[in-house]
Amino acid sequence: MDLVVTTVHKPPLSVIQMAKDMAAEMSIPFVPRDRHSLAAIREQYEVNELIVATADGPIAHSEAGEYFFHLSMAELRIKNLINGKHDHMVTAMGLKAGMSVLDCTLGLATDAVVASFVTGANGAITGLESSPVIALITRYGLQNFSVQSEADITSALRRITVDNVDYCQYLEFLPDNSFDIIYFDPMFRNPINKSSSLKPIRTLADMRPLTLEAIRQACRAAKQKVVVKEAAGSSEFARLGIVTTVGGKYSSIKYGIIDCMPEKMAGGGPPWNG
Repeated sequence: MDLVVTTVHKPPLSVIQMAKDMAAEMSIPFVPRDRHSLAAIREQYEVNELIVATADGPIAHSEAGEYFFHLSMAELRIKNLINGKHDHMVTAMGLKAGMSVLDCTLGLATDAVVASFVTGANGAITGLESSPVIALITRYGLQNFSVQSEADITSALRRITVDNVDYCQYLEFLPDNSFDIIYFDPMFRNPINKSSSLKPIRTLADMRPLTLEAIRQACRAAKQKVVVKEAAGSSEFARLGIVTTVGGKYSSIKYGIIDCMPEKMAGGGPPWNG
């Protein structure tokens, strides 16, 4: 793996141990920071990316910028829900307390956090992330990040399970009807905002487009729905055979919905067998 772990300058022992643990977990070298610059470490070890352990958690440094865990829009979306406002993802999924959700493209877990809040203590959210770096950073954030004065949001973070695995392999061996909802948020073919804070993730994330086979397996393993997030106006919905979408009139995001229940009730299969 083209990657090493180091620390900030003058790290406390706890941060050094964190860095060593992460290096062991990912089977990559731990490099003491000493007085070296990140550029010098990159050059010496001939790597393009580094994970830097800090008191606030790991940060991935790449040529595209820094990548670290943060709540993004999750906190605002949850507060909007508390205030009775609408969330298009929640509507698309038909989320209710106690439901189970498989997020096949976890990333920073923004959508998973919102889903975890809605499904509550009796719900179950599992997030799959194929990138070892993103999985490491997101898992650490979900386990350690706290929202002051918002215990319900912090609890929502802690309930999410993270698996570093390719969703294609995971879905293939998943039993029928394993989750109420299966969700995909693949990297958009054309970024909505090329200068956004998500730019660094594009060098780390799985850039493959969603396949018809993945949709077919998801429909088999989902009890109720498969939901796909895409840019409004994207041709991906048509390519994947998704005809039902929801989203704000002026929103740059749409959610494609596949209702898996009618096909199963009729004893037939979904229309993605070809």
